[in-house]
Amino acid sequence: MADFDKKHKKILITGGAGFIGSKLALKLIEKGYIITVLDNLSTQIHGENCYKSALYLSIKDKVHFIKGCILNKEDWRKALQNQDVVIHLAAETGTGQSMYEIEKYTDVNIKGTAIFMDILANETHSIKKIILASSRAVYGEGKYHCPKDSIVYPLAREEKNMIKGDFNVKCPLCGTNVEVMATDEESKIHPTSIYGISKYVQEQMFQTIGKSLNIPFVIFRYQNVYGAGQSLSNPYTGILSIFSTRIKNGNDILVFEDGNESRDFIYIDDVIRATILGLEKEEANNEIFNVGSGIRTNLITVADSLKKAYKSNINIVLSELFRKGDIRDNFSDSSKIKSRLGFESEIDFASGIEKFANWVNSQEIREDLFETSIMEIKEKGLYK
Repeated sequence: MADFDKKHKKILITGGAGFIGSKLALKLIEKGYIITVLDNLSTQIHGENCYKSALYLSIKDKVHFIKGCILNKEDWRKALQNQDVVIHLAAETGTGQSMYEIEKYTDVNIKGTAIFMDILANETHSIKKIILASSRAVYGEGKYHCPKDSIVYPLAREEKNMIKGDFNVKCPLCGTNVEVMATDEESKIHPTSIYGISKYVQEQMFQTIGKSLNIPFVIFRYQNVYGAGQSLSNPYTGILSIFSTRIKNGNDILVFEDGNESRDFIYIDDVIRATILGLEKEEANNEIFNVGSGIRTNLITVADSLKKAYKSNINIVLSELFRKGDIRDNFSDSSKIKSRLGFESEIDFASGIEKFANWVNSQEIREDLFETSIMEIKEKGLYK
């Protein structure tokens, strides 16, 4: 083990039974770390019988598992005992759902983090480093280039334009259509969803308390993470899993807007590598990093790639419908994490899709709850 490992061997992962957390826990165990997991085994992720969840079973008996909630101070106290590092992954995720489950998202993401920080500030503990899983959602639309006004950071798109089928992002100064650029860590922060707001508040808390208590922090702004092990029953987040579940049920894929909206997809194995570099390298201390591939992939390409991978004859429907809070484009500038930590994504989208589809083909077909999630959003007036 490296010197760092010897000094910081015991790690608490909140949300460690989730998609990213369980994969991270297993990889850290391989490297000789002793892992504690605090997780509430949410039904939305793990299903009604949470103890039979594949994600939970993958870590069962390999970690010290505490079923608990980050809104419970006693659960935090129990989980933090004798730990060296906390990797804080536990959160409510999903931009669409956050726009009407506002109290839930702010409670879990902000108050849950506040309870953790309160313990660090006021109670005896052994924590020597804290790591936060944040999100590209903090950027909102991110960085764009305007022919007239150069680099700009557009506001959320206006509903009146989107109703007319104009999904383009506009310059906030002159109203001209603008061209997306890679978003770097110094870009303006202005989230367009409650989820994005909650993640940025978490970031500010980690920075403020970390510096105040002289505890090194690392913040990762993950892009769209996908891969084998992703929940196939959660209809609120994870475009590839949502599309895959629809295909496996023989249902057409409904693509929002015109299908040209894009995301930066990064495979789970790359995300785990980046996170461990942030854990082990001192160069990561007190820094914020994008974690992405740096490549845009539009949703038509995603849907078509999955349809081909599953050899399906379902239809891909371009709905021209949209959800409030959704961004048009965002992809990461990954130069900082490359220069500071030596990280580059290794699994391209085509290879990742193949790995993901092969895994999905080995799973039981899950109930398609996408229409239910859409009805919820529609009832709240957030789906047009």
